Order: sequence, then C-alpha cells, then structure tokens
Amino acid sequence: MIDTPLITSDAVTFGLLAFTLGAIFYSTTINQPFWRKFYKYVPALLLCYFIPALYNTFGLIDGEHSNLYYVASRYMLPACLVLLTLSIDLHAIIRLGPKAVIMFLTGTAGVVIGGPLALLLFSVISPDTVGGAGPDAVWRGLTTIAGSWIGGGANQAAMKEVFEVNDNLFGMMVAVDVLIANIWMAVLLYLAARADDIDARTGADTRAINDLKQRVEKFHAEHARNTKFNDLMFMGALAFGATGLAHLIADWLAPWIGAHYPALSKLSLDSAFFWVVVIATTIGLLLSFTRARKLEGANASAVGSVLLYILIATIGMHMNLGAVFTNPGLFRVGAVWMLVHAVLLLVVAKLIRAPVFYLAVGSQANIGGAASAPVVASAFHPSLAPVGVLLAVFGYALGTYMGWVCGQIMRLIAT
Repeated sequence: MIDTPLITSDAVTFGLLAFTLGAIFYSTTINQPFWRKFYKYVPALLLCYFIPALYNTFGLIDGEHSNLYYVASRYMLPACLVLLTLSIDLHAIIRLGPKAVIMFLTGTAGVVIGGPLALLLFSVISPDTVGGAGPDAVWRGLTTIAGSWIGGGANQAAMKEVFEVNDNLFGMMVAVDVLIANIWMAVLLYLAARADDIDARTGADTRAINDLKQRVEKFHAEHARNTKFNDLMFMGALAFGATGLAHLIADWLAPWIGAHYPALSKLSLDSAFFWVVVIATTIGLLLSFTRARKLEGANASAVGSVLLYILIATIGMHMNLGAVFTNPGLFRVGAVWMLVHAVLLLVVAKLIRAPVFYLAVGSQANIGGAASAPVVASAFHPSLAPVGVLLAVFGYALGTYMGWVCGQIMRLIAT
C-alpha cells in the first residue's frame, strides 16, 4: 500500500465513493450479455466492498485517516436500521403460517449454533486458523458474519464496531461471507427449480402458498405509491430523530453501566455504540406498530438501503486487500458453519413437512437479507418476491440481537 494517498480530502473521497456506487448499480441495469453474465457470478454487494478497498490498497484514498466511516457508522447506520425495520408487519408474518416462521427461526438458530460449533471444531483441528488476540482475534471477525447471516450489512457493520474487529480481519470475513453465502444461494435456486417434485415426495402441503400469493399481491397493490417530497422528509425526521434519541440515551446509559456494573463490559454493555444500535433497532420495531409503517409504500427500505450502501463503501475503504487471503482456512470455517445451518433446516423441514419454499426463503432471509431473499422467493413465483423481503426485514431486527448473542457464545469458546 502506498504511504501517501493521492486523495486526502474526505469531501473528494465521499464524492468518489458515491460515484462508484452509482456506477456499480447502473451497470446492473445494462441489458447486455457481458453485464448479465458478469453479475450472474459477481454480486454487486461484493463490488461495493472491494472497489473502495482497491482504492485504499493502491493509495488512491486514505481509509485509515478518513472520518467518513465514523460519520456513516454513527449517523447513517442507526438511521438505516430504523428505515429497514419500521416496515416489519408482525401480523403479516404470523399469517404466513407457523411453518414459514419456524423455518425462518430455524435458519437463525442454525447461524447462532453453527458459528460457535465451527469455531470449536477448528480450535481443535486447526487452532492457528481461529487464533489471534485483541482486535485480530478471529472470533471477533466471525461475529460480523453472524450479523450478516442473520440480518444483513447493517447488522454486520454493527457487530464490527461492537466487537472492535480489525479492518484487515474484517476484509477476510467479507470474502468468506460473500463466497459461502453465494454458493448456498446457488443451492437454494437449484432446489427451487425442483420444488414441485420435492414437495410431492415429502408430502408437503402447499395450499397455503397459493393463498399467500394472493395476499401478497393484494397488500402491495393497496400500499404502493409514488414517493413524494413529504414522504422523504418524514423518513428523514423519523430516521435521524431516532438516531439522535438513541445517541442521547446511549451516551448516558453506557457510562452509567461502566461505572456501576464494570463486569458487564465483557458483554459490551458499556459500549455506547452497542446501545445506539439496539435502541435504534427497537425504535424501528416500535414504529412498525404505528402509521409510520406505511412509509414502506413510499420505499422507506430503499432509502435505508442507500444509507446502508454508503456505509458499506466506507467500510471497504478501510480494507487492505493484500491481507484478505492470508488465512484461507477461514473459508473452511465458513463452509462448516453453513453446513450446520443447512442440516438443521433440512431436518426441521422433514419433521414438519414444510414446503421447499419455506425452507429456501427462510434460509435466504437470514443468509442473504433483503438483497437476495426476494431473488430466491421469485424463483418460485414472481408475486412471492415481497415475502422474501418481509422475512428479511424481520431478520434486520433479529440480526442485531442474535448476532450479539452468537458473538458472546464465540467469546466464551475462544477464552
């Protein structure tokens, strides 16, 4: 990496990152054979991490001394969590039927259990792979995968900050996350193409899925609308107002816990950032029971995703890609982790005779989040794509809490 970067201004760097994100997503819309084939194998999300990482690795920008990540993580991350969770419709999730919810929660449990089991296994057979100390401790990096595989990029960033993960280690975890997750997504799409035959052999009852298609189509027909200026102002007021409130409470609560209950520091409960993330997520959940949930019809989650991808780019600009593949054994850890997730899903699906649709979408709503869960859902039927989003948004809420729980279990195993 070059010592003196070409660009030292945060304003110029931010403009470069914004232009890069725009170029990436514009290229995904180009209907040409090259781009269609390219994005068939290379996820846009991966580029949003690694192109800024290339800028940093080759000395174009200065990730280490930039304040952009601090601004994005402290202001944009809590705001995007609010916008991504305020659209949760718990009643609609319940109406999906118990099997859909069971499979989704099974997928979550598979991630929470699989990470610690993989860490425990490799601590025996290959301790160097999962070693390290302080910010370089591998268990800390694995918490970011837990956040990503239960919720999404916002939860992954939250775990990075809460567990103080080294930037280069985080770069390796992003590579593991993206590679393993996309291999598993390919498996789910393969199952989707053969869902009718599999359901017939297992005796799964698919009548609820047909009813579900009709309910989903009706819901979106009733609530979808063009985004207006007032909608955007309301979104900004709620998202950044909640962010301010979260900081206000966290700035009092974290020092109070640190002063009166110092033993809780091992659980990150004296971290102001931890409480900012938890409080913002909780506010978003509370808003989902109010009229604010209707802002999803004006694309609240899309606005939240814009903030999320800016955050992703600022994370990427801290990576040194030369360190990404210094520990290839981490890919085996990720593979074992995913295997535990998959086996648990298959066992539960067989026990309750769940249709393949519930297994696939329940899994991808955890592993891939709102970006890819609708892709898997639409492989069964285009009208079912919003179901993937619905469950994935529920995953955003769980990702903060369960990612933290998984991290604490891995902390116990590592120490």
